[in-house]
Amino acid sequence: MNIGEAAKASGVSAKMIRYYESIGLIPAAGRTGSGYRVYTTTEVQLLRFIRRSRNLGFPVDRIEELLALWRDRGRHSADVKRLAMEQIDGLERKVQEMQGMIDTLRQLADACCGDDRPDCPILADLGQGDVPARTEIRQRLSSAR
Repeated sequence: MNIGEAAKASGVSAKMIRYYESIGLIPAAGRTGSGYRVYTTTEVQLLRFIRRSRNLGFPVDRIEELLALWRDRGRHSADVKRLAMEQIDGLERKVQEMQGMIDTLRQLADACCGDDRPDCPILADLGQGDVPARTEIRQRLSSAR
């Protein structure tokens, strides 16, 4: 199948397929006599593996490790689980960071009257240029009210 068909069958865009090939994540595709890329069902399965891994947030370097383990029939499942657990830890850290951002923005939005006045605690806070501790934000918001 050509790159468009492989993209449709795998859910990976043709642009990303070419990128993955250029960085060596997937092997170079076979070529027709006229130079068009040709993909097999095995290569489409590989692309689906990559897409699923990306959807779970794995970075390319970890996907390389997962692919190596997938190909290695003598692998230890403990190695695969270690990578999954590391990914979970990283995602949980990101969730905590994002929750902190939500909490801060919610506090700032709550402190803003949202009326016709030019005073805006949100802009005042952004103008500070740093990320103050939550207690500092709460103190500033309390004094702004």
